[in-house]
Amino acid sequence: GPLSERHLMDVRLGELPMWLTTCDFSPRGLLEGVQKVWSSYYNKYINVKRGGAAGISMLLAGYCVLSYSWNYQHISKVSFLLSV
Repeated sequence: GPLSERHLMDVRLGELPMWLTTCDFSPRGLLEGVQKVWSSYYNKYINVKRGGAAGISMLLAGYCVLSYSWNYQHISKVSFLLSV
């Protein structure tokens, strides 16, 4: 199909710059992209008939990592690069 209708995983590396130019980077386009990602995540991991705890655990683990990085200022790119 046309390049603009392909998913990111279906785009070849050489086609990536052209595919990026077809994306909508306006605030409305970004909001629609976030909604699409959330609904696919929700339908795949949370809204299933026989689901486990995988979807909710991934969400909680992501929140823990994010809140840890917000609360502890020693975790930053600058301090990480200087310690190496």
